[in-house]
Amino acid sequence: MLERYLTAASTYAHWIDYQFLLIAVLVGFWLIVAEAVMFWLIFKFRARDGRPTQYITGEESHLKRWITIPHVLVILCDIVIIVPAILVWYNIKQVMPPPDETVRVIGQQWAWSFQEAGPDGVMDTADDIRTVGELHVKVNTTYRFELMSRDVVHSFAVPAFRLKQDALPGRTISGWFRPNRVGTYDIQCTQMCGIGHALMAGRIVVETPQDHAAWLLRNSTSAVAEQQGPPASTTDALTTMAEMRR
Repeated sequence: MLERYLTAASTYAHWIDYQFLLIAVLVGFWLIVAEAVMFWLIFKFRARDGRPTQYITGEESHLKRWITIPHVLVILCDIVIIVPAILVWYNIKQVMPPPDETVRVIGQQWAWSFQEAGPDGVMDTADDIRTVGELHVKVNTTYRFELMSRDVVHSFAVPAFRLKQDALPGRTISGWFRPNRVGTYDIQCTQMCGIGHALMAGRIVVETPQDHAAWLLRNSTSAVAEQQGPPASTTDALTTMAEMRR
């Protein structure tokens, strides 16, 4: 239902949407009931001439049921909320499905940095791609992320994925997501991390396999070139120019 109004771009986004919907329906129901009963009691027992005020101690058995019965019903509704909430938490935070790819997410004041494997599919090799502020991923692919912080507590949040995970200095925290919708989505920091907190934004680009492969090829080539340094011919030309200036 909520997916009609909100962008949901990961496989577990609808789990969280339905959990919020369940809470809103149950809590909203009891809100309406409580307000209706309260106003009915106000109207029914309003002040009237010639009728003395009734003193209630709260020990009358016929009045106790006004507390006991709603109390039991609210506890049952709490159980209905808690059980699926635990299941959602377990499936998202405790279970790590077999990943297809791994990305590294690094928070710092005040930017997001990303590292992912190049065409060889192996992290920490020469063709790794490092970007700032923008992460490119492939649709319908399960990603394991390694989240860390260089300075203070940050929080990596992708609202369209319903993903939110704090990043703590000195720790590497793992999580996962599986994007299922092509598009560009916001990345936010949802922990107050300093004066530039409001500017700490990024974006995640979900691409088709073909577009992502082309992006990997373009960026891995430039990354390798930067690590290897300028070509020998360029270096020789710079040396010659320096000698001429002398």
